[in-house]
Amino acid sequence: MSIRIVTDSASDISDSERKDVTVIPLKVRFGDEEFMDGVDISHKEFYEKLIETEELPITSQATPYDFENVYKEAHASGDALIVITLSSKLSGTYQSAVIAAADYGNIYVVDSENVTVGEHALVELALRLKDSGMEAEDIVSALEREKKNIRLVALLDTLEYLKKGGRISKTAAVAGSLLSIKPVIAIENGEVVMLGKARGSRHGNNLLVQKINESGGIDFDKPYILGYTGLSDALLRKYIADSEALWRDEADSLEITTVGAVIGTHVGPGAIAVAFFAKAEN
Repeated sequence: MSIRIVTDSASDISDSERKDVTVIPLKVRFGDEEFMDGVDISHKEFYEKLIETEELPITSQATPYDFENVYKEAHASGDALIVITLSSKLSGTYQSAVIAAADYGNIYVVDSENVTVGEHALVELALRLKDSGMEAEDIVSALEREKKNIRLVALLDTLEYLKKGGRISKTAAVAGSLLSIKPVIAIENGEVVMLGKARGSRHGNNLLVQKINESGGIDFDKPYILGYTGLSDALLRKYIADSEALWRDEADSLEITTVGAVIGTHVGPGAIAVAFFAKAEN
């Protein structure tokens, strides 16, 4: 019996990265046009449309039917599945995965309590554990334990999309724009929280580094991933340069990915995010 890893497209991991990862696409709708995230609309195409449209697109969760097709195939092959979804507090996708698993054995559904690069980091850890020869149940136990150590912090470039989504007022968005306010957010207990605000990208980058250090620092023995929204990685490259001290003596290379429609819809282009496992306390 082999072990397969399943995740949803909110993890921003491509199923072409590893043959033993299956990605269930969530959906994004622009007006009357609906697309499967990462399947019939690429991240680049999504941001091109996002920049051009006045009305915010709508994202929707994966359904039990989306998962059931994958489960049937695995059942027929005798494979065990470990399914890692975005936070159940942000989407009903986890519940869809659980509902679809009711009629099958050897399917383990893990709520990542995270999203985008944070969820991606947990998928990467699952792959490492699988490659080490660990059994499915032991992998799941490790994921449930280790997911509590994942930290995701992000710096937003604009408040416009939070305004469009009704998460902040128009007045706050205008004031933030005039003052070049850059919010720093995080995922805590599966939900989005505000960590602070900075004026300008350099102060924002410094605040991002500060929040990483406050969370215990990066465990470089486990996956760590950087992501960005939009069509250019210029702001991320600037952040990497500004925070060189974090990586210089620890990382030979940095894994970088684009953040897709699920999160990009709500934060807009120009955001950067870092996900990592915090160092264990001594």
